Amino acid sequence: MTKRFFSVFAITVAIFLWGCKEQNQSVIEMVTADEMVDLIDQLDYKLLDVRTPEEYKSGTIAGAYNMDYLSEAFNIQIKTLDPTEPIVVFCKSGKRSSACAEFLEKQGFVKIYNLKGGITQWTNLGLPIVLPE
Repeated sequence: MTKRFFSVFAITVAIFLWGCKEQNQSVIEMVTADEMVDLIDQLDYKLLDVRTPEEYKSGTIAGAYNMDYLSEAFNIQIKTLDPTEPIVVFCKSGKRSSACAEFLEKQGFVKIYNLKGGITQWTNLGLPIVLPE
């Protein structure tokens, strides 16, 4: 009976610790526009607008770099970024940036924040955008 108890206890603890480890290793974090405002104030990060150049020219979040996720040049451009630094990605609605975040994770980026709802959500809340120079 005692051996069985310890076996079940050991398995339970192992499953619990494995589950905690998985939670702590999350590389991609979805953030709302409100949460992103706080992140921008607190982090040393790269802000990456992954929309097309035409979309980017219509207005973006201050400080954002434009790298079109759908362009052939994206794979080369992304190599200019430091994968050890946090990166915040966004697009128009969140679909492209979600795919981009998964790609960045596979490329070894250690912390990726993805703006839920994209720049559409950002502007719907009345948050400012700028026209790039």
